[in-house]
Amino acid sequence: MRYPSAWLDELRMRADIVQIVSSYVPLKKSGRRYTGLCPFHNEKTPSFSVDAQKQLYYCFGCKAGGSVIQFVMDIEHLDFQEAVRFLAEQLRMPLPELQNDPGYEKRRSLKERIYLANQAAAKLYHQNLWEPQGGEVLAYLKGRGLTDAVIRRFGIGAATGSLRIGDALEKEGFTQEELLAAGLTHGHEQKAQDMFFQRAVFPIIDAYGNVLGFGGRAMGDAKPKYLNTADTPAFNKRYHVFAANLLRKEKGLKRVVLVEGYMDVVALSQFGVAGAAATLGTALTQEQARLLSRFAPEIHLCYDGDAAGQNATLRGLEVLESQRVRTRALDIPGGLDPDEFIRQNGADAFLALKPISPVSYRIRREKEKYDLGTEDGRTEYAKACAIILKAVREPVELENHLKQLSVDTGYTREVLLKQMGATKETRNTYMPRRTGFRRNAKAEKPADMSSSTVLALLSAGKLPKDVITPEDFEDPDLKLIAEALIRGQTLGALLDENATDSLRQAVGAILSVEIDDEQAMNMAQECFAQAKRVKLEKELEEIERRVQNYSNEDSLKQAQLQRSLEIMQQLKALKLSRKSPL
Repeated sequence: MRYPSAWLDELRMRADIVQIVSSYVPLKKSGRRYTGLCPFHNEKTPSFSVDAQKQLYYCFGCKAGGSVIQFVMDIEHLDFQEAVRFLAEQLRMPLPELQNDPGYEKRRSLKERIYLANQAAAKLYHQNLWEPQGGEVLAYLKGRGLTDAVIRRFGIGAATGSLRIGDALEKEGFTQEELLAAGLTHGHEQKAQDMFFQRAVFPIIDAYGNVLGFGGRAMGDAKPKYLNTADTPAFNKRYHVFAANLLRKEKGLKRVVLVEGYMDVVALSQFGVAGAAATLGTALTQEQARLLSRFAPEIHLCYDGDAAGQNATLRGLEVLESQRVRTRALDIPGGLDPDEFIRQNGADAFLALKPISPVSYRIRREKEKYDLGTEDGRTEYAKACAIILKAVREPVELENHLKQLSVDTGYTREVLLKQMGATKETRNTYMPRRTGFRRNAKAEKPADMSSSTVLALLSAGKLPKDVITPEDFEDPDLKLIAEALIRGQTLGALLDENATDSLRQAVGAILSVEIDDEQAMNMAQECFAQAKRVKLEKELEEIERRVQNYSNEDSLKQAQLQRSLEIMQQLKALKLSRKSPL
């Protein structure tokens, strides 16, 4: 789906790039621009610049740059449409397909009411935990070793005793229809009952502090043991994880530890392990993988150590790799879950667990399937590992695996490579998702500052559009920029359509130009003249090269010589006067 250009222009205009960037990067005003340390590569001296007038950002170090949409794409690891929806929701701009939908406002209003109802419910559940009627749940939590501080950090509550959340929220002004839509009650309006009863309640909160729903752990013999809010107009389990609100508060997080259960997250947090999160009662989804990649460059899968947890880990690795998220696995010994392991062995033992690559984890699981004491077992194990090793891109890593596999099976390296069907180049479908910008300096072309200055003046409205044409620029990127500016397109919109490194570099050169309002026209004339001199000199050099291949009688040679005389006259005129023939 393509969004209308006019609507995207309005989105870029309303999304103040300085305000949005500064929510991620501390910025300092410097003249007409704002500067700071680039969030996309490590640096000590600021090379990251934000131009409020042009609504663009650019890093002169790593060459990252673009509009506010591109910034959100890069910082949050989203694709274009996801970034647009992200910004539109922050600005409360209805998406184009919804603008003429008479039911849109009603749905948006219901979503807001669900957020408010959930927030009120979370407060009531948490207050109830500390009341005498919440004693059973509190005793359960204390029995799991939780402190008051960690209970409050996660807002854990109790749906017990005389608390009837539906009745309590109706008294606060919420309708039965809203409570049913929020999943706080079920049944129908005449006989609606609380969804969560006799349970420890864990609020599910998104990265922006909205209470989306709840997870409940039954006390006693109630079934099911674990219950989660079903999908609502404000909540879809595929797109969210437990503890996203705490992940966003972590600064400089190097990894997210993804576990299966709420209590696993709480226990890891209790023992000081940062970055824990959990899926919401479902297998890991691609949407959750993309969400988690916003918070840290690596995801460490730490599911239960039993057979079910191992199978879930294998599936999770596939999902993360399909989204190009760098991932590792933490293999918990003894069939324990993270909660049990850290309580029995402590935080140091948990932190000492060595993260292993997806390939190593898969090989480890295969090894458990076969009896390596038999020839058949070694053969089948070698065949299974050969399939796995086809995915290894790094020669050193491949060599390490081949050495170990040779020891385990007795087959030589050459035989194992032949089993893999290996060639000189081993390919892999998995590529880690980009976590920063690494430009190849050799591929960068030197900036044409004269042409860049002319385009900077044009983009700032300091130069009439009819004084230049795209044909005045030899470089294809500058020509593309000129075409866009002449037809009224912004640089941000152009970059959103053509996000190439060379185009970003060309726009970066334009952003680096300091414009003197009083001398704008003189700057343009001088730069235009310089650009024209360079173009004429190149043409003259080309003519001199070509005429060497013509005979003196050749009419083409005479025409080329005539053109060279014209060029020399134009160059002489440019030297006599610093003014460009605008």
